[in-house]
Amino acid sequence: MSDKEQKLGEIRQRIDAIDRQLQELINERARCAQEVARVKAEAGDDTAFYRPEREADVLRRIQQRNRGPLSNEEIARLFREIMSACLALEEVLTIAFLGPEGTFTQAAALKHFGHSVRTRPLPAIDEVFREVESGAAHYGVVPVENSTEGVINHTLDMFMRSPLKICGEVELRIHHHLMNREGTMEGIERVYSHQQSLAQCREWLDRNLPKAERVAVSSNSEAARRAAEDPAAAAIAGETAAEIYGLAIVVRNVEDEPDNTTRFLVIGRHPVGRSEADKTSLLLSAQNRAGTLYRLLVPFVENEISLTRIESRPSRRGMWDYVFFVDLEGHMDDPQVARALEQLEQEASLFKILGSYPRAVL
Repeated sequence: MSDKEQKLGEIRQRIDAIDRQLQELINERARCAQEVARVKAEAGDDTAFYRPEREADVLRRIQQRNRGPLSNEEIARLFREIMSACLALEEVLTIAFLGPEGTFTQAAALKHFGHSVRTRPLPAIDEVFREVESGAAHYGVVPVENSTEGVINHTLDMFMRSPLKICGEVELRIHHHLMNREGTMEGIERVYSHQQSLAQCREWLDRNLPKAERVAVSSNSEAARRAAEDPAAAAIAGETAAEIYGLAIVVRNVEDEPDNTTRFLVIGRHPVGRSEADKTSLLLSAQNRAGTLYRLLVPFVENEISLTRIESRPSRRGMWDYVFFVDLEGHMDDPQVARALEQLEQEASLFKILGSYPRAVL
């Protein structure tokens, strides 16, 4: 046996020993999860087994002590799957998402909850809300804004009339791929995709397929389905859609902005406790008179609270009447945030806390 073969053999033996240790520890963690469920059941505790704030804190601590060579994002993904599998021993979560199968929203749901959940695709954002409101799903996942194209207004509008709370957020790096049946650029007469994706790939399409018709459809998954049936067509979609519909990826990463990211919200029926790093989202309105927005912002300034987003939408209660969607740093139970919210409630004609929740983990 050569020195090389001997060294490789020793390394592989170490890997096998580590694998055995990992397997034992993972199963021990799973038994602890089962014990948590048993203790709660004996105490008559009907609290949900899934705790978003607890999971977010665990993942952040895992990343803080990570020394590589695996990246923080990769190590978090591995532990998220372990936690997902352990939670499923206590309770299998049903997650509604904006479908169909193969959309980026499904990818966001799996990134947040792991693969040991039941995902349920629904055709519209309002149906995701209704599925969670009715209790048919534990949580829902919906898109809310894109770094290139801005907010998804329908999601914001749903919060005006829904009792649901925001329980978490997911940030997903979006990579768009050109795909078709043949795996070649030749003969492409039309390109199917969601209107947001077409907008995010506009410059690439102008340069590379200037004569191809651009057809907006309800989702990128639907675009892939149509491309699978149309030999003269291509789709712009994610890798999962290519796998589902048996398409070949012709060109990868055709998005114009390399840092193109979409933010998704996790919606549920119950409020979320404090974590180590939180956000709070509000819905606000006041009488339409001079200085209205200024007066709404004063409590944040006085309490030194940072706003991460403010967005206005028509209230649909009257002409030129608007509501403001506000995201701020901190949890509503934090003393300075609680003070600001108390002041704000006195000033605003409409005041609704949409939820306090952990900031997105990589």
